[in-house]
Amino acid sequence: MSALGIPEGRRRPAVVTGLGVVAPTGIGVRQHWESVLAGKSGLGRITRFDPSPYPVSVAGEVPGFETGEQVPRGLIDRTDRFTHFALAAAEAALTDADVDPKQVPEYEMAVVTASSSGGTEFGQHEMEQLYQKGPAWVGAYQSIAWFYAATTGQVAIRHGMRGPCGVVCAEQAGGLDALGQSRRLLDTGSRLVLSGGTDASLCPYGLTAQLATGALSTADDPTRAYLPFDEAADGYAPGEGGAILLVETQESARERGVHHYGRILGYAAGFDPLPSTGRPPVLASVIRRALADAGVTAQGVDVVFADAAGVPDLDRAEAAAINEVFGVGQVPVTAPKTLTGRLYAGGAALDVATALLSLSAGVIPHTTGTDRPAPGLGIDLVVGRPRHTAARTAVVLARGHGGFTSALVVDAGDRTDHTK
Repeated sequence: MSALGIPEGRRRPAVVTGLGVVAPTGIGVRQHWESVLAGKSGLGRITRFDPSPYPVSVAGEVPGFETGEQVPRGLIDRTDRFTHFALAAAEAALTDADVDPKQVPEYEMAVVTASSSGGTEFGQHEMEQLYQKGPAWVGAYQSIAWFYAATTGQVAIRHGMRGPCGVVCAEQAGGLDALGQSRRLLDTGSRLVLSGGTDASLCPYGLTAQLATGALSTADDPTRAYLPFDEAADGYAPGEGGAILLVETQESARERGVHHYGRILGYAAGFDPLPSTGRPPVLASVIRRALADAGVTAQGVDVVFADAAGVPDLDRAEAAAINEVFGVGQVPVTAPKTLTGRLYAGGAALDVATALLSLSAGVIPHTTGTDRPAPGLGIDLVVGRPRHTAARTAVVLARGHGGFTSALVVDAGDRTDHTK
């Protein structure tokens, strides 16, 4: 049986044929990948509102996103920014995969996305209307635009996708959980699935909610605000954006005559116990189960894309889990999310997109900013510059606030280089 409870003989190979990226590193695959290789950070002082009353002033904002150019006019005032990002990314993924939804049976197309906070900014504006002007000023779309599943619904409606649709709420881990669910949907009859995640909680209400975790960096210098695995690590910078991936069966991609970025081989998830229980974190066991689901040994993994919380205790726990599974210093580890900040539900999906581009190009991106790795971690952290390699298989890790823990295994498969 697989990690999803499906008999091994029934597993239908899943491949990623389209990528849509809306991130602080750029809009579109090419801009994002060029920024990653160049170590060009998207972190800066928050501009979407005045951050001076808050202890956090640095975040990753999506540059140059023109909503009117990316989203149908009729949807702009009915949906939140996190849905705007997803609509643009989904459109890009479909175009990248050369899919015309009108040519695919509507019940064979599915959508499953991840969301951490839903339509935070939309909800804030409606509350402002309520308390400043009264209930008559609250719009009817407040009832749906804030909802976690709003993105899934709007993407499905826009493209006529009437197969199984859903949303996963597991913070950072949700992006991997959604992609894991996409494999299950392929196994149960869907032909293609739009999957991934986006978040957009850079507004006063959203930032206030994030501060409750106590994990955000208060550094004013964007180059020092997010330093995972560094001796100066003191939290992470928040961000907005994410990625939507087009996942389909390998058979479907072959029939359509399209290339793919790589395969989704394995997935597993778990939930960390409360610290008071004294039980160990689940990350190591989750990685092992994902590898077993993929049919890959620890020695067969060429790179790990780390969760990289930027919180010293969490960094040490992640490093310990990686060393336990792969051996001390035996596998390259990277965290290109230092260029974007943590994008919550969008972060892990973007990491998967970056991992696939990395395998396709034969280069492991470096962890920008971390120049003094914390002593005693024992991991082979890629820093300073990208590392050229013949990597074929990657593991992507994600941990969400409250204990959500997931791992996804991808490999290059048999495809051409999409990054050229």
